[in-house]
Formats: sequence, structure tokens, C-alpha cells
Amino acid sequence: MINLQPVDRHQSLTVNSPADVSLQGTLQIPGDKSISHRALMLGALAEGETTIRGLLLGEDPRSTAACFTAMGAQISELNTELVTVTGIGLGQLQEPVSILDAGNSGTTMRLMLGILASHPDRFFTVTGDDSLRSRPMSRVVNPLTEMGSQIWGRRNNSLAPLAVRGRELQPIQYHSPIASAQVKSAILLAGLMTYGRTTVTEPALSRDHSERMLRAFGAHIEVDPETNSATVTGYPTLVGQQVIVPGDISSAAFWLVAGAIVPGSELYIENVGVNPTRTGILVALELMGADITLENQREVAGEPVADLRVKHSNLKACEISGDLIPRLIDEIPILAVAAVFAKGTTIIKDAAELRVKESDRLQVMAAALTKMGANITELPDGLEITGGGSLIGAELDSFTDHRIAMSLAIASVMAKGKTTIARAEAASISYPTFFDSLRSIIKS
Repeated sequence: MINLQPVDRHQSLTVNSPADVSLQGTLQIPGDKSISHRALMLGALAEGETTIRGLLLGEDPRSTAACFTAMGAQISELNTELVTVTGIGLGQLQEPVSILDAGNSGTTMRLMLGILASHPDRFFTVTGDDSLRSRPMSRVVNPLTEMGSQIWGRRNNSLAPLAVRGRELQPIQYHSPIASAQVKSAILLAGLMTYGRTTVTEPALSRDHSERMLRAFGAHIEVDPETNSATVTGYPTLVGQQVIVPGDISSAAFWLVAGAIVPGSELYIENVGVNPTRTGILVALELMGADITLENQREVAGEPVADLRVKHSNLKACEISGDLIPRLIDEIPILAVAAVFAKGTTIIKDAAELRVKESDRLQVMAAALTKMGANITELPDGLEITGGGSLIGAELDSFTDHRIAMSLAIASVMAKGKTTIARAEAASISYPTFFDSLRSIIKS
């Protein structure tokens, strides 16, 4: 039995999982969050009309749409069928009359900073919720400052709220100390309005949705896979496009792990984006011995897409580290759940970035799974998980982190007894229908 119960102004998820539960069914998952953000932003900057089908209706894209509407773009009511964005042209964003609120969305804030900083003689103030105001922005502010931007904020310009005075920027060749699509994208977006070529080089390849979409909208983008570099040439003419958003593989990851760990399960997940920079979850689960097949592989609007079939299998431990981490950074919480049911000791490392997400995801997942009876050790940059045991129900907290809420919900399906997850409504940030989908596939 699964039910949602209100607790004060929040929701808790209470799970009483039958001993013989299995998961069966076909799932349609929400649109890719990364692509949804970028489609709204580039549509606002382009000339003419952009149409978006399959947009994610979570809170984060709504924050992006609200910010760009406040700066003059015309964006129709958000829905999955068709969203229309009437852009105002590169460099034409208007100075908003109020503070821009990015909500809980780090993507909104960091990418938008690159755009705002390159709009000369305009002033912007950007903030977010409690969580976002505690997350580091210096990783974007510092390179933008190198380009000549003026950005002020708390703690030596590293925390929101942030004030931005737009200026004419200079192109740079930036060597990022971390592999981050948000950092890379912010610099490339700033480079759209600089005379010359702006290059970002990363220590490992991060997701490339910005490069693909910028190219589709008319920007001149060069990519060097040997050096993990991307270069944009300034002042292109961006033209509105038709964008079809595939399903988000980060959302599919919860079902992939659920199908793999729950005995007797088989799930079919339709229309999932399988961009190579995002398929680390498939690599990791393959290393663990999961039974996953890609069917009906195709390309939609420049992005590779497939249907995924997962069946229960006996998982084994593996090491997840190095260049694989940027390709699955958002999926590590749910991979930790998979590791609990894998034979042997799984090591996750090189993932210190998880400490500055919506929550300290390493600490929160280690504490929650330990409370449920897992054998897990928190490392400075990862987790060590000895699997093969079982879980028991416990009182848990999502800490308003959507990926934590959903990961713990999947873990609770395999736990004996009652599990309660406080603030489970956080799942709506990226997957508003998650709990309805979970109810629909549980068979007992």
C-alpha cells in the first residue's frame, strides 16, 4: 500500500510494501529537465517563434519561464503538448522591474548569469529559495568576471542574491577545474555576445545539450572531443526552432534501478533521451549486471532517443568513479540504492560535487540508508556500500531534495515494514507525477 498523507504544509510519503511485491508496466517519463531549460532560454533569445513539445512541467522550468517572461519574452502557458516562445532577439532582454527568482533551480541561475552579464547597461538581481541561496555560484561568477562582468553577492560574490550589471564582455579561453555543464553553458552563453571566440575546456566531458541546441538555433559551435573543449563564435543570428524534448534519463534512472532490484519485475520506459553524455547510468548498471535493453533507437530533433526495458537481475558490486561521474552525477543517489542490493562492496568516488547540490547528497543518502539498515560508509568524495543485505522501514527526510525523495521511495519498496519520507513533495521539482507512476506499477 502506498499513500500520501499531509503533514503540516508538507507531504510525507508512507510506504507499507508487501513481501511479494513486484513492478510491472509501461511508463512515460517527464521531459528532460536540462533540454527544457535550454529550449526556453534560447527561444527567448532567438528571433521569431520557438515551439516546444514535451516540456517538463516541473517547478524548475517554470522558474526559467517566469524569469525570461519578466525580461520581455512571450511564453505561452506551460504544458506538455505545445509551448510557444516568441523571442526578442540576442541582446534585447529588458531590464526587469523586480528581482528574478530562480526558485530551486541551479541551472536557471547559473546559465542565466552568463546571459545577463553580457547585456550591456542593464541591471539585474537574481535570487532563489533557501537551498539555492546556499549553493556556490563562484564557479560561474569567477570566469564571467574574467570576461569583464560585474557581479556582486554575499560571501565575496559567491552566494545569491546576486546583482549583475551587464557589460560588453571579452572572449576568453577558460580551463574549468570541474566538469560541469552549468559552468560550460554559462560561459558559452556569455560568449554569444562577445566579439571573437570563447572556449571552455573541461577535465572530463560533461553533458552537451547546450552545444547541440545552440547549433540548432544557428550559433557557430566547435567541439573538440580530444581536449573536452567547446568554442562559440560571438554574435550569431539565433532563429526560433521546433524543439521536441525527449524523456529525461535522470528520471528514468529510478525505474531502471527499481526494475533491477525488485524480484519478478519488468518495466518498459518509453521515449528516453540517450545522449552519450548522459548515459553513465546505463554504463554503471551494466557493470553491476543489470538486465537492460535499448529498443527502437532513433534520433529526435538532434537528440538520440530509445525505449528502455529492464528486468530484475542479481546485481554485483562495482566501482563508479573518474570520467564516468560527470555522465551520472544526478543518478548517484539512486545508484546507491542499487548498490545496497548488489553482492559485494560498491565504491563511488570522485563525486564531491554532490555535497553542493540541493542537499549534501552523500551525507543525506548515507544517513538515510544507514537508518534503514544498510552497510554504508560516507567517504569525503563518495560512498562505500556493502550490499547483499536487506532494508527495514524508517522515518526519513528528503531535505526538500527531489532526487533524494525519489531514491528513498524506491528503497522503501524493498524495505520490511513502514517507511515515512518527510517532505516527499520535493519530487515535483523534476517529476510531478512520480508517486502516481509508482502506485501504477506496483503489483502484489
